[in-house]
Amino acid sequence: MWFYESLYPDIKIGIKGNCLYEKKTRYQNMKIYSTARFGRMLTLDGAIQTTEKDEFIYHEMLTHPVLLIHPNPKKVLVIGGGDGGAVREILKHRVEKVYLVEIDKEVVDISKRYLKKICGNAFSDKRVKLIVDDGARFIQKTKEKFDIVIVDSPDPIGPAKILFSKKFYTNIYSVLNSKGIMIRQSGSTVLQKEELRTNYKILSKIFPYVSVQIAAIPTYIGGFFSLLAASKSINLYDFDIEKVEKKIKKIKLTTNYYNSHIHMGSLLLPTYIRRLIS
Repeated sequence: MWFYESLYPDIKIGIKGNCLYEKKTRYQNMKIYSTARFGRMLTLDGAIQTTEKDEFIYHEMLTHPVLLIHPNPKKVLVIGGGDGGAVREILKHRVEKVYLVEIDKEVVDISKRYLKKICGNAFSDKRVKLIVDDGARFIQKTKEKFDIVIVDSPDPIGPAKILFSKKFYTNIYSVLNSKGIMIRQSGSTVLQKEELRTNYKILSKIFPYVSVQIAAIPTYIGGFFSLLAASKSINLYDFDIEKVEKKIKKIKLTTNYYNSHIHMGSLLLPTYIRRLIS
């Protein structure tokens, strides 16, 4: 059968495959497909979330840039990310604790069953604490402090909409340590430019340092995909390749997409994106 992403009424991306699993959870319609070109694929409410073939690009860029530019990340919070890919990459660093806050536990359960190539052994690592809760509610109530906060959420529709609000970002600021950094996906720079512009503007009013990174991910339609990072005290554009290289060697980091030059290059924005956020 063919799966067609239904984010936009006038654009279709179609991938042919077999539906291995389908369930309407309390929060969303979840499906797992087996495809010839992209391996297994997770969709939520008609939108592609991740595939075995290209997930490494997204998950590596969502994690390693902020973890490597932070001087000593020990405690990390992931909001969303129930497929386990982001946690898998975080655990390659010498972190002490990773909190994964996922509103829909069934995403975690189905990922353990069908997406083992993505989550690996992330959920069984002793450093990982799974919390089934609404990410915005957790941020508002927690007394914990974090070095890194990663927002690995779907687009701002349904239960994820609150994860793009000023109140949510203000609460993230309050749970970060003095050198804390947050990062989130902010959509296609062509098809979701208002999402990028609006979130950049909100974050710039809360954090003194905000950066945009870009990467191309084949199954995320719309050209360059954007990631927004924000820090309380670290200039995210003050990038030293030699320092990052030393850290990579020290922890023996292995990646398929990320490297120090990709990190630096992802911060160099095309003119249309510079205009968009200026």
